[in-house]
Amino acid sequence: MAKKNVTIDDLAVMVQKGFNGVDKRFDEMATKTEMNARFDVVSKRFDKVEARLGKIENLLSNDYKKCLKKQKKTKKS
Repeated sequence: MAKKNVTIDDLAVMVQKGFNGVDKRFDEMATKTEMNARFDVVSKRFDKVEARLGKIENLLSNDYKKCLKKQKKTKKS
């Protein structure tokens, strides 16, 4: 394969194309405000999940305590 001499102008064109690609990517990215809004939505959803898990934990804990009380009563009898 023959080597091709790259001129300064060729190099400048290649660098410019690279920067244009980066600019396009940044244009497609969400802004900081948009990202913060998305994180707020996710945070609220996690808060709801935590609340639901807390309720489930309490229900299971109460059921477990009831079972233990029944077992103690059964053993005493």
